[in-house]
Amino acid sequence: KSPCFWFPRASPHFPCCRVLSFKMAASKTFKLALVQLAVGADKAVNVRRAVEKVREAAAAGAQLIALPECFNSPYGSSYFPEYAEPLESGDTYKAMSDVARETSTYVIGGSIPERTKGGKLFNTCAVFNDNGVCIGKHRKVHLFDIDVPGKITFKESETLTAGDCVTVVDTPWCKVGLAICYDIRFPLFTQICRDRGVKFMCYPGAFNMTTGPAHWELLLRARALDNQLWAAAVSPARDETASYVAWGHSTVVDPWGSVAATTEHGEDIVYADVDTARADEVRQNIPVLQQQRFDIYGLDDKKHYMTAC
Repeated sequence: KSPCFWFPRASPHFPCCRVLSFKMAASKTFKLALVQLAVGADKAVNVRRAVEKVREAAAAGAQLIALPECFNSPYGSSYFPEYAEPLESGDTYKAMSDVARETSTYVIGGSIPERTKGGKLFNTCAVFNDNGVCIGKHRKVHLFDIDVPGKITFKESETLTAGDCVTVVDTPWCKVGLAICYDIRFPLFTQICRDRGVKFMCYPGAFNMTTGPAHWELLLRARALDNQLWAAAVSPARDETASYVAWGHSTVVDPWGSVAATTEHGEDIVYADVDTARADEVRQNIPVLQQQRFDIYGLDDKKHYMTAC
């Protein structure tokens, strides 16, 4: 039997959230690796290289390894239908499950274009434990539909369907919240994750050359600081010849809002030692969660929540 199971847990502000849970270990510190992967047009090559990079990170001692958004596919609405595959029966899912089991690591599988039996397309992240078991999946909730005149216009909604839930998984170190790229711009989303006990957020993303320099690190630091948790954003490497050019700069931020580790735009692996006790310390020192004034924010507890997946 799978060690995972669903159970409802009450929350004072988001009572209908649920968390995927299994028996927790005592350790509070883990070595994180963010794989800033160079992604090309050949899906099989992308997946093979992702597996190689997971092995490399594991050999360096990483215990939780994250891949970027759309790591098996070029990023773009025209590519999603072509590269989409079923999740559980797809080659990419199997490869990530196999390498997680092989390396005895937890793998956050960035995201891939997922095609459901009904024909819908989602931007989906699957997470695997050290036995290769999928312990959660997140479908991108906020689709990237923007128009910055003279710089960039993009509409994920042309081909993708939005997800409809928050995803939180248990690991041996802490609860981990998942969000994909544009999800990071919505503060309440990460706040819900924190309300469910999350101490580490992972944002596979692919910011571009317009939004990346201005907002990538700023948003990551804001989400980490606002919610007093560790936050990591993992990007594809930059390819100047691609139709969509990624910013890169995969980064880890601590609960104090300080950058703990980062890189430039080329292919790389970013490592950081994540001490989840640091989140406890910051939350004790500055107890904003207990000091929130929902009585004057105008939020109806029964309406302002998202279902967990």
